[in-house]
Amino acid sequence: MRAAAPRPCTLVVCRGCCCGNPRKLPQSRLRSTGGTPIDTDHAWQLDRLRAGAAEGGFQVRTTDCLGPCDQANVIVVQPSTAGRRIGAHAVWVGFAMDDDCTDDLLRWARAGGPGVAAPPAALALQFIRPPREARSRARR
Repeated sequence: MRAAAPRPCTLVVCRGCCCGNPRKLPQSRLRSTGGTPIDTDHAWQLDRLRAGAAEGGFQVRTTDCLGPCDQANVIVVQPSTAGRRIGAHAVWVGFAMDDDCTDDLLRWARAGGPGVAAPPAALALQFIRPPREARSRARR
């Protein structure tokens, strides 16, 4: 039996009911704090992530709705095989709407992702609880 090939860090990009949907989250909307516009081109963001993956040695895939729609766009950063070996778990990032967040995601994934590299400080502020974890904590 052959050992499985090592998996690189993977970005799982939600493209379900709200994330990536220009009708629900238009390209330009106002932030709830201060009225600063957020310019989000959902297709361009995904193209940029895929181009970064092609150059940076990580993977990008899309999935249907991940659940926390009120925190869209949601991206899950899954650790590589090396990261999992040292105990890293998937990290959920919410409000992944602007260029700075996309830059941080690209930088972190290129560096190896969870368990291998520390996340950029600004990106760490956008970490959210996975829906199942948030529900189980609410029941306690």
